[in-house]
Amino acid sequence: MYKSTTNFIKGITAGAVAGIAVAAVGSKMMKDNKHLKKSVNKAMHAAGDVIGNMESMFTK
Repeated sequence: MYKSTTNFIKGITAGAVAGIAVAAVGSKMMKDNKHLKKSVNKAMHAAGDVIGNMESMFTK
């Protein structure tokens, strides 16, 4: 059970890192569009919060 949970968290983390990298590249490409940059920033923070919450649920 512990190994499967750890692998699940690793997979989610890898996906989040990939998503954040794509968002960072996209925000650099769309530097002139401030609204998009603000939306991407909010989405990245929300995703980080969700991952943090899930991680804390599985580690307790």
